[in-house]
Amino acid sequence: MGKIGAFLEQKRITPSERDPLERIRDFNEFRIPMSEEHIRLQASRCMDCGIPFCHSGVLLGGMTAGCPLHNLIPEFNDLIYKGIWKEAYKRLIATNNFPEFTGRVCPAPCEGSCTAGLNWESVTIKNNELYIIEKAFSLGFVEKKVVKRTGKRVAVIGSGPSGLACADTLNAFGHEVSVFERADRVGGLLMYGIPNMKLDKSIVMRRISLMEEEGVKFFTNKEIGVDISLKSLLSEFDSIVLCCGATNPRDIKVPGRELSGIYFAVDFLKSNTKSLLDKDDSHLISAKDKNVVIIGGGDTGTDCVATAIRQGCKDVIQIEILPEPPKVRLQNNPWPEWPRVLKVDYGQEERIALFGKDPRIYLTTVTSFEPKEDKKSVGWVNTIKVKWERDEKGNFIPKQIKGSEERLRADMVLVAMGFLGPEDKVIRELSIEQDHRSNVKAQFGSFKTNVERVFAAGDMRRGQSLVVWAIAEGRGAARSVNEYLNNI
Repeated sequence: MGKIGAFLEQKRITPSERDPLERIRDFNEFRIPMSEEHIRLQASRCMDCGIPFCHSGVLLGGMTAGCPLHNLIPEFNDLIYKGIWKEAYKRLIATNNFPEFTGRVCPAPCEGSCTAGLNWESVTIKNNELYIIEKAFSLGFVEKKVVKRTGKRVAVIGSGPSGLACADTLNAFGHEVSVFERADRVGGLLMYGIPNMKLDKSIVMRRISLMEEEGVKFFTNKEIGVDISLKSLLSEFDSIVLCCGATNPRDIKVPGRELSGIYFAVDFLKSNTKSLLDKDDSHLISAKDKNVVIIGGGDTGTDCVATAIRQGCKDVIQIEILPEPPKVRLQNNPWPEWPRVLKVDYGQEERIALFGKDPRIYLTTVTSFEPKEDKKSVGWVNTIKVKWERDEKGNFIPKQIKGSEERLRADMVLVAMGFLGPEDKVIRELSIEQDHRSNVKAQFGSFKTNVERVFAAGDMRRGQSLVVWAIAEGRGAARSVNEYLNNI
């Protein structure tokens, strides 16, 4: 373990962040890396406990507890404390293809299940992980893998975290891997779903360039089912892995939805990132000088708050149908479950700094949209308060409270209500079976679909989830494909 008793001596310290009023002037990453000295002290707090829940990767209370990748957390924390960086890096990549991504954007369920967090504060696992991989890049430990080729060919459809993890793992097995991406850049969610201030795109391209050097082939602007048929790929490749994500956004069906100025959050975020990368604002969905209302209180909603502020919005409000979380764990949310407590994320911090108040309005739902004078574009959002009650079946449902109606000014509305499942162009072509939630039906462990030689992984198989789950799924599907190819 690290230093005996360090969790009692050392307080948990996380990286500093750039001042909110400074960072909103650009789209650069806002976290300030810690010094090696401080990182080693933080790693010393790891207790190397007898039963480390931090790498359990299970669902408790409907939420992830511990790391789905089963990262060897006590081991790499001990190596950090001792300053043995190359070995720490080896331990880290033994289970995680892309710690530079998870170290930036994962919500760290490992920390929620850290034993130190039972009575004290959890170890800074996520930041320790990020420091290892960035240290490894700076010291030249991250080298091109040289593999012996098997002659087997695999097509991976989609280049998000699951597709990249699957491709990287299959390539390490020696198979020839081709990744097909319908967007103009590789990365999927990592490229266009997560804004630069959380994950700079140079970090994504650094990894893509390394994978290309190792032999992975990437094809952009290629939509399977439109530009290329799945059947033609089946005739060309020994196996196919579907990693297309859960990209069918949940919409809101209320009067006025047809008005202009109402966008899905993912389209808004993509347009902003693409504008930054292309240095071209011609197709930018801009919040400049607008009153923005965001429907949805999750991470994507937070990203929209931060992006709208950087674009120069007049104001931004975030509507959340759920109640405000408690400030401390409740008795019905015990360790090692993920702590369902109030979190003020970077977007909310920036809105507080700029406008003096948290943007979130809880226990509220939208009833309709009203147009401006032109009768074409959105101008107002009508809302009503709700309370959660059990129906006759015992399920909690939101019940509207009469007399609590409110009318909010809105020149732009962003719908950030999550995703319903995968799009079905590819699914229909080969009559691939789907489950009751419309996800591709492929059993965990085998990842096989009902169509011979076709596998599925990531959000397309399990539904909308965390980046760390996507990577775990991609790795698992790659192992299954490798086993299949070795037996044919």
